[in-house]
Amino acid sequence: MSSTEPPDTRTALPVPPGGPGPYVGAEETLRSVSLPGVTLSVRAPAGVREGLPPALYVHGLGGSSQNWSALMSLLADRVDGEALDLPGFGDSPPPDDGNYSISGQARTVIRYLDHRGRGPVHLIGNSMGGAVSTRVAAVRPDLVRTLTLVSPALPELRPQLSALPTGLLALPGVTGLFSRLTRDWTAERRTREVLALCYGDPGKATPEEVAAAVEETARRLELPYFWEVMERASRGIVSAYTIGGQHNLWRQAERVLAPTLLIYGGRDRLVSFRMARRAAAAFRGSRLLTLPEAGHVAMMEYPPTVARAVRELLDDTEGTPAEGPKGRAARGTRGGAVAPENGADGAPGDTTADAGRS
Repeated sequence: MSSTEPPDTRTALPVPPGGPGPYVGAEETLRSVSLPGVTLSVRAPAGVREGLPPALYVHGLGGSSQNWSALMSLLADRVDGEALDLPGFGDSPPPDDGNYSISGQARTVIRYLDHRGRGPVHLIGNSMGGAVSTRVAAVRPDLVRTLTLVSPALPELRPQLSALPTGLLALPGVTGLFSRLTRDWTAERRTREVLALCYGDPGKATPEEVAAAVEETARRLELPYFWEVMERASRGIVSAYTIGGQHNLWRQAERVLAPTLLIYGGRDRLVSFRMARRAAAAFRGSRLLTLPEAGHVAMMEYPPTVARAVRELLDDTEGTPAEGPKGRAARGTRGGAVAPENGADGAPGDTTADAGRS
């Protein structure tokens, strides 16, 4: 895959010493996959899922494969799902080439899919992972059966003020300064701050989920490369926002051929809700789900609602009749929304429309 982004030639970051492993749920497995130049941690639901179509989940900046545990569990009867820890995140060590650009991450996803021979997959991405998944779908349409994007990090000319502090992590020295200013913060406080930033309602996180997140935060803060990965991955997102021509993410969105589901939260403080209509116009024949009460990680706040929308996409794509009454309306204009309905998990006012129909 070609890219106008310059390669990162800096020395690779050190592999962490041995220590406590990442959180793994009782119904999950976690394995390591070694490819030339990169080692990936892969999470999946436990049990055999023979005969099901493959799916791959890609997390966002600062996240991990844990972000997909709830959604993967709800879709385990429909897809053979796997969630990656991108290089430098979760339990995956940094890549040998130190490249954290969107194109670099997309190459990693492509190499993994080629290695596993799993394509075409139902590709599902959030935030930075949504940008990565968009690039994968654009340059390797043979690998993507459907595309689902939850608050994808696509370029905004005027980002929300609440998103600027995250963007500042891309500036040299800022992460070091922030780590010094917050050195007295406990892992629990850091976790609460992230929940407040990413959730529309932080209270929707269960005590068990918070405890697992605190444990994971404490573990990752001990990694010698944690802050540098955040800085360089943030820089990769900012760089992708400034690229023009055929490598521009909006241009690549227009090239995506796979049926696409777009999910946006009305309380998202990182990706503006106003970008939903632009995205619906860019991805041909897409469908749009808006959750006015959700934040940046709708798949974690409202997993049953998101799972229902994905199931409907799968039903229409695979030609399998939906189980139960359909919740998607098919009478919206391009990028429009229809009358609100209550989500299966109490998500008030979620609306869905076919963005490509008029």
